[in-house]
Amino acid sequence: MKIRNIRYSFIAVGLLLLSTSCGEDFLTVDPKGLPLVDNYYKDETEAYSALIAAYDIMGKQSKGFENMICMLNAGSDDFYAGGGGPGDGAGIHAFDNYTIDKINMPRSFWGDFFQGIARANILLEKLPGVKMDEAKKVRFAAEAKAMRGYYYFELVRTFRNLPLITAPISPAETYTITQSKPEEVYAQIEKDLLEAKAALPNTIDIATEAGRFSKGSVQALLGKVYLYEGKNSLAATEFAEVNGTPGGTSIYGYKLLSNFSDLWVISNKFNSEAIIEIMHTDKSNADWGFWGGGADEGNSVNIMVGPRGYGREDQTLPDYISGWSFNPVTQSLYDALKGDPRFNATIFDLRALTASGKAKYAPGDQDTGYFLKKFMPLNSDTSQGGGAQALNYKQDTYAIRLADTYLMEAEALGGTGARAQALLDAVRARVGLASVPVSLDAIANERRLELAGEGHRWFDLVRTGKAASVLSSSGFVSGKNEIWPIPQKDLENTKLVQNPNY
Repeated sequence: MKIRNIRYSFIAVGLLLLSTSCGEDFLTVDPKGLPLVDNYYKDETEAYSALIAAYDIMGKQSKGFENMICMLNAGSDDFYAGGGGPGDGAGIHAFDNYTIDKINMPRSFWGDFFQGIARANILLEKLPGVKMDEAKKVRFAAEAKAMRGYYYFELVRTFRNLPLITAPISPAETYTITQSKPEEVYAQIEKDLLEAKAALPNTIDIATEAGRFSKGSVQALLGKVYLYEGKNSLAATEFAEVNGTPGGTSIYGYKLLSNFSDLWVISNKFNSEAIIEIMHTDKSNADWGFWGGGADEGNSVNIMVGPRGYGREDQTLPDYISGWSFNPVTQSLYDALKGDPRFNATIFDLRALTASGKAKYAPGDQDTGYFLKKFMPLNSDTSQGGGAQALNYKQDTYAIRLADTYLMEAEALGGTGARAQALLDAVRARVGLASVPVSLDAIANERRLELAGEGHRWFDLVRTGKAASVLSSSGFVSGKNEIWPIPQKDLENTKLVQNPNY
């Protein structure tokens, strides 16, 4: 998630905590940068660059090989790991078949978000001394708190047992810090988001501020946090303001798009349904030497999920790029979506096209012939700039969008009542589906179909206690696989304790 027109500004990256995300000092500043940090933050320009650097970590959703979307999809019942073979990404395959352990757990899923927390902590500490407009200071601080809340939320729902760090720490402290209770982490997340919500503008200027947090986006995130904590009444209250009248336009300007497929039009950035959008660009010149290291800004999901060796025998078919065949769609999701109006925007049925002689491809690992169409770009979308073409796709991704918050509010309402029914109906009516009686099961099914492939399904199964039954055939072990193991390298010489049963 980046601010428009500063997509790859790395002034702050060279000055702050900007060792690679997999470095041993995952919680603190690279000591070589400390003198520069002390001399930085002289004015608004430098504070703004630091703000950009803190926002940059939100790109973890969809940039780099170790991105959240492809990883989380692989752990669900709707997608496999896929790729070139069982050895193509040890971590994603281990999560797919639940052989994930402290050795094959990719370190970046732990380290990158702590890097974002450290950047937010430094900015919050330095802001009071920066010579700049006081109102802008307040806004920058609110954004830093929102980001810290976002990063801790990603960590607590994947690793659960975390050190709680709310101020910059020294390299020596890295090895003595201990974990806090999850409840304490959630309390800090709530505090950060409530303070951010109170200080941020209701909306932002898309022309100049696209990608920055607003009151509405923070309120949506806060509602989601409450839902994960089981504080359903508080969650429903937050979502009600974000959502407004089901099917209408909320006080923040959010409104469901008329056409579901328009959500996946690459040029349709920051549309009325986007609440938290992760920005990507085809102009960062990302290359193999630094892919996934923080300086790349392309959407990696785009290249990862497309079929290998795709070719059209029928020239009327879309001219998709040839990808790496990660996240092939399971037969279970295919069957669930078949006949649903969202099918054609979600799944590319290459099996049928190949059987009819209209297309060809090279099957990858765990191939089903079904591919995640939401993130499949055309050859015409390929970057003409520098770097590796495969790493420079520009499709943005949604961390939270309005249909998601509609369904979360309906769930927070207990899956019953007139408003819950109206929220569910609005999501279905957008794609031309008739009303069905609202219930928690109906809401869960709608989330599966509406949000397929966007990285939500695994969390939904774990959060609602369904993971053990739905994922048992994949090797999921109850009491263990609801959270990830902490990478072994990040435990060594520290007082951190490994998660249970790992």
